[in-house]
Amino acid sequence: MMPLTMANPGEEFTVARVGGLEDTKRFLNNLGFTDGAKVMVVSKISENLIVNVRDSRVALDAELAKKIMV
Repeated sequence: MMPLTMANPGEEFTVARVGGLEDTKRFLNNLGFTDGAKVMVVSKISENLIVNVRDSRVALDAELAKKIMV
């Protein structure tokens, strides 16, 4: 298991768990980052990511991406 920030563009992963405070977890769950969801990194600049999750494209800063374990 590793944080999403360590993933390379073009790789697809399955969300293992979402960490952080309850508000952060709820926010990420509402974006589609739930246990078992497939995510693919589209673009990576530094540790900021653009990912595809549940047929949507989402931009995440490094702090949020670190809370998603794949």
